[in-house]
Amino acid sequence: MNATIAISFAVCTVLVAVVSWYKTRSINLKSVSGLFLAGKNNSYLVVAGSLLLTNLSANQFIGENESVYINNLSVMAWGVTSVVAMLLVSELLLPIYFKGGMATTPDFLADRYDEGTKRLVSIIFLLSYVVNLLPPVLYGGAVAMTGMFDLPTWLGVSYWQSIWIMVWVLGLVGSFYTIIGGLKAITISDTVLGGGLLIIGVCLPWFALRALGEGNVVSGVTQLLTKHTSHLNAIGSQSDAVPFTTLFTGMLLVNIYYWGMEQYIVQQVLVAKNLAHAQKGMALAAAGKLVTPVLINLPGLIAVHLYPGIANTASVFPMLAANTLPSALLGMTAALVFGAAMTTYNAGLHGSSTLFVLNIYKPYRQKRGDRPTDAELVRVGKRFEIAISLLAMITAPFILFAHSGFYTYLQKVAGLFSIPIFTIVVVGLLTRRVPPLAAKIGLLFFMAGYLTCEYIVNVELHFLHVLAILFGVTSLLMLTIGKLWPMQRREPSLPDLQITLTPWKQRHWVSVLLVLTMLGLYVFFSRWGVVKG
Repeated sequence: MNATIAISFAVCTVLVAVVSWYKTRSINLKSVSGLFLAGKNNSYLVVAGSLLLTNLSANQFIGENESVYINNLSVMAWGVTSVVAMLLVSELLLPIYFKGGMATTPDFLADRYDEGTKRLVSIIFLLSYVVNLLPPVLYGGAVAMTGMFDLPTWLGVSYWQSIWIMVWVLGLVGSFYTIIGGLKAITISDTVLGGGLLIIGVCLPWFALRALGEGNVVSGVTQLLTKHTSHLNAIGSQSDAVPFTTLFTGMLLVNIYYWGMEQYIVQQVLVAKNLAHAQKGMALAAAGKLVTPVLINLPGLIAVHLYPGIANTASVFPMLAANTLPSALLGMTAALVFGAAMTTYNAGLHGSSTLFVLNIYKPYRQKRGDRPTDAELVRVGKRFEIAISLLAMITAPFILFAHSGFYTYLQKVAGLFSIPIFTIVVVGLLTRRVPPLAAKIGLLFFMAGYLTCEYIVNVELHFLHVLAILFGVTSLLMLTIGKLWPMQRREPSLPDLQITLTPWKQRHWVSVLLVLTMLGLYVFFSRWGVVKG
């Protein structure tokens, strides 16, 4: 391995760790508020950086570039159209969360339905993290690091062995960082890494385009915009990974759930100083999602020209970075990909611990008549993080043997856990008549229906359309139960809060600007723009 690459990687990684330690040294990590809620004092800049970096994982670098290389830019919809969902969450859901003083997403469900619904949803969340978040994040990071450092050659091991090594390195470092530093360390490191990713977001396309243009960036851009332009098309056909019609059905639901109900994402917003900082941070993160095509997908487009006919398409991103970036920047890129993988892993690990301690363990102890101390809850939370981290590290390498569409497969499995929860939250917001029984039946009905449609019966529909149809059917089922057996009226118990609930005044015109920019991107990457033929 080039010494410059190794030194650059080490310097960048240590720098992030030192800054995070310095910024969190005054936080009391022996209290529940300090460890799980970061003291609820984050500014909008920290919230935005944390949201972007928690969302950004090595899975996206690997999976989306692979999809762009195989299909086209239709995959950018996962990032770009999330702007609409983020703005809706900011306007409609965040005020409810802040007014209720909620620390976890299921807290709302306990307030709206009952404690049984809250526990059931907490268990579903935990299952989704253990099955479909933590192992894939470790695997994606391992694939990226193995490719950029050419670990099999450097270490003299097989590709399979190098994946095992990197999974355990990522898992051990991520676990140590989360357990020692708490949520505040995660959010601070997110912000620092965000600045580095902006640098790489410019540098990697620049050097890759220069390689494409044989030393001339303008020539590289010209080739990119005039040759193989079908890959520039963001309007997906029915045969593409993301058909355009799904943007108006299942994808909108998935994105609203992700940005407004996914525990490890919502937790990054709920630690804001107040509602205005939370909304401003969400808007700034939405602006960041509009540059996703440059940051994540442009390398895949360039690789179409530089490396036609790649057999292992998952290696598109690490191959391009390794072959076009100078050694110092390659080391920095590796450090940032390493950090992005760790960030999502850390947030998922921490979100799992928060759910287990606050929604399952603590209520269980209180039901027995015990009053667990903060020190005990923190200790249990850290032990739980260690247990699920070990489980993730053991299972992650076996994802190598999943032969069908890694990134699309992850999204399909995520739908099994996410949209059932989204459905009962939406129905709960719309009416108070629906009882807790309807929520429990709705969850089980949706999950059983989705499993049947996707894995038992061959339904000729894109999985995002299936999710949208089941959302409608399940909602009608819950409303019917509510009409037949309406819930007894009860007022929600809202705590006396010492937090400002004044919304951000500039949010509406900023929202209009963000949506217009999103529409402009779709026009540009279509037959009305750069796509020819």
